[in-house]
Amino acid sequence: MTRILVVDDEPQMLRALRINLKARNYLVVTAEDGDAALRLAARTPPEAVILDLGLPDLDGVEVIRALRIWSKVPIIVLSGRSGAAEKVAALDAGADDYVTKPFSMNELLARLRAVLRRPSPEESPLAADIGAYTVDVVNCTVRLRADGRAHPGESEEPRLTPTEWRVLTLLLGHPGRLVTGRQILDDVWGPGHESKTNYLRVYLAGLRRKLEADPAHPRHLLTEPGMGYRYQP
Repeated sequence: MTRILVVDDEPQMLRALRINLKARNYLVVTAEDGDAALRLAARTPPEAVILDLGLPDLDGVEVIRALRIWSKVPIIVLSGRSGAAEKVAALDAGADDYVTKPFSMNELLARLRAVLRRPSPEESPLAADIGAYTVDVVNCTVRLRADGRAHPGESEEPRLTPTEWRVLTLLLGHPGRLVTGRQILDDVWGPGHESKTNYLRVYLAGLRRKLEADPAHPRHLLTEPGMGYRYQP
């Protein structure tokens, strides 16, 4: 059974999550504070963590940072903090996803299934399908699939700029995971560019225009307003 560690200081929330997860055949372990969560995770590593940020002893962001020292376990933050700054801080610390309370149980369960399906970083795809194209990040090629149709006015092999390749490679390296704007700016443009969010809007728009079947309604290169971007396989 898949072991899920749920960390929350609200007994009613813990009970609701335990009941719903067990009903779907997850093995559930719970903790009411950060210290207990870290001890449980070290003793028997879980396959995923659902974590509240407002804990009585440690802030949830501290728990994320402590886990990330030694573990790549998927972490879903489940918190009443809805501000963009709190979300970005948790994601920058290493969280994989962020769900705001009050929440839909079905949405949380869908996000849990999504993080459990994700390959580890060592298994990140070398090629990915986006729209009608197959993108090969090793050879830096974009090929029209046999069943695909090129965009009107586009060649069968769209050309990406070096910067577009760097942005796309970073997103493809974290399939299904939200990558913060700050992380992209740091990795692609370097320190000191954290405020240049207009760069991201321009380059993501260009990538969608070249690759997505419907750039105005992308299916693969998604924006998470106020937080960052996600490649959805």
